[in-house]
Parts: sequence; C-alpha cells; structure tokens
Amino acid sequence: MADEGQSAQEAAGEQGGAGVWHRLYEGLGHLGGLILAVMTGAVFLQVAMRYLGLGAIDGIDEVPRYLFVWLVMIGGAAAMYRSEHTVLDYFLNRMPLRLRALVLLLTTGLGIALFVVLIDVSLVLVPNAQLQSSPGLGLPLGYVYAAIPAGAVLIIAPMLRSLVSALRMLWAGRT
Repeated sequence: MADEGQSAQEAAGEQGGAGVWHRLYEGLGHLGGLILAVMTGAVFLQVAMRYLGLGAIDGIDEVPRYLFVWLVMIGGAAAMYRSEHTVLDYFLNRMPLRLRALVLLLTTGLGIALFVVLIDVSLVLVPNAQLQSSPGLGLPLGYVYAAIPAGAVLIIAPMLRSLVSALRMLWAGRT
C-alpha cells in the first residue's frame, strides 16, 4: 500500500520501474541457464561423437569455451541483483550500523571502480579482438570479448542500488 504522503499512482510507478529491473535480471538468470544448457549439450555431443568413433564437428570445442565468458558475466550480474554474490559478512554484521554503512560504501565504491576500469580497457580490447577470428568457428573474437563490458554494465547497475542503500544507512545513522 502507498504511504499517506504518497499517491497510489506514484506507488504504482515505483512498482512498475522496479518490476522492469526485476524482469530484466530474472531474464538474465534464465539466459544464463540457457547458456549453461547449450554448453553442456556441446560438451556431451563432443564426448559422444568421440566415444562412437565419429569425426568431431569443427569448432564444437570452442562453443563452451566462448560461452563460458558470457555465462560468468551474465550470472554475475544476476547474482549481484539478487545479492547472492560471495560475501564474507560475519564481521560486517557485527559492526555498528554507521561503521557497517561506511564499509559497504567503500567496498561497493571500489567494486564499481573496478568494473568501470574493465569497461575502459574493453574499449580498446573489443575492437582489436574483432579483427581476429576463432580457428574452428571463424567467429570474430570481438563477440566473445564483448561479454566483459556488457557484463560490467549489468553488474554496476545493482551495485549502484547497493551504494544508494549504504548511503541511506549512513544517513540514517547520523540521526
């Protein structure tokens, strides 16, 4: 329900915006599952063909290798949105509220800075990789390396939400 000072229309607008983000990141989770299934199928097909003594399909060994990069970045973004990424919060939970907010602010800010650097480096790496192609599939490698900036952007978005949350916690600790 909407707060007394907030109209029902404003509350519905916030729900709609949150719903879009939720659907996007849930879709990323499903896309990650699909990528994992394709990778598993490619490896299974490769092993089965070798076992049966049939000739291998050219480039099939590259499919899981190249999709793995996308799986890591997409899965990382979905996990970051759900706050399911690896975190050691034993000591963090034992800290006073204000110190906890400062630590979260620092670590989240450093994480965002790391992903911004990855995006910056990718601005050179991806176009250069586009000039190369994989030996088996003939796929331009820029498509593989594009997972880094795309995933970094998708990971930064939930981190910004966490940064705002830490700022709110810090601000609430002042009163």
